[in-house]
Amino acid sequence: MSAPRRIASLISSATEMLYAIGLRDRVVAVSHECDYPDEVLTKPRVTLSHIGADKPSQVIDDQVKQLLSQGEPLYDIDAKLLAELGPDLIVTQAQCDVCAIRYDDVIQTVNSIEALRGTRVLSLNPLSLEEILSDIHRVGQAVGATESAERVVDQLKERIAAIVTKTAGLSPRERPRVASIEWIEPVMFAGNWMPRLVEIAGGKNGLSEAGKHSGYGNWNALVDFDPEVIVLMPCGFDLSRTLEESHALSSFSGWASLSAVKADRVFAVDGNAYFNRSGPRLVDSLEMLAHWIHPEVVEFRRDFQKESAWRRISTNP
Repeated sequence: MSAPRRIASLISSATEMLYAIGLRDRVVAVSHECDYPDEVLTKPRVTLSHIGADKPSQVIDDQVKQLLSQGEPLYDIDAKLLAELGPDLIVTQAQCDVCAIRYDDVIQTVNSIEALRGTRVLSLNPLSLEEILSDIHRVGQAVGATESAERVVDQLKERIAAIVTKTAGLSPRERPRVASIEWIEPVMFAGNWMPRLVEIAGGKNGLSEAGKHSGYGNWNALVDFDPEVIVLMPCGFDLSRTLEESHALSSFSGWASLSAVKADRVFAVDGNAYFNRSGPRLVDSLEMLAHWIHPEVVEFRRDFQKESAWRRISTNP
């Protein structure tokens, strides 16, 4: 089978993988969410969202639930444009119907349009850091760039190992309790790869389960856990939206008494670019997290662009 020359990426993490591997010239179409690196912004966009992403988190959650209860899609494919662009490979996902275009909708589009019926579909469904690294290999194999993909993965593994070297010997008492909040209203605690990232970064996770999808949480459980570090990482929100939504937390019962709040160890992050995006920058996310949890042993990388990537939320005058 010859390597594909025209690739449509319908998920932002796959787009980042393709660019990291060095295949920017083969990418002919991307999703409405693809925004990194900057040059991807010039690519044709073949998906669109029916969710009012500028609304408050509670309104967005209600809208998502309503669309799902009615059997309506959250996202659509511009099938006509996709057919005109003529990809011979489509990279999509089967992980989360709320996060991106549904896998079944991609298959239906490919099967229903004559010009696309010979198009191969590669679906990603990672639930762990290890599976994300494996997906980079899979994408590399699918596009005939196995060696380039292996180099990318090896570089990421070296960075992960550097964090492990600094945190692996920490005792349980030296590992602060960490809460990763993926949605604010209603509250959701981050699952999937986040518990593992917390562990590698030298923290203690206690509100979600590794390898399981994120789910709605119980606020009282958060208060009982009393995290010493809190990461606000709403899925799909950039830093400014996260900061805006974070104001609601001060009215939640018990917020001011949490150890993380009293110690000024609450961090807001661009959750759209980091932590929730299952691509190469998840290792950037790990390095951020390790610095927040153990600044005494993990240095801050200056290229994280603090003003646009993350901000410490201070509650003390």
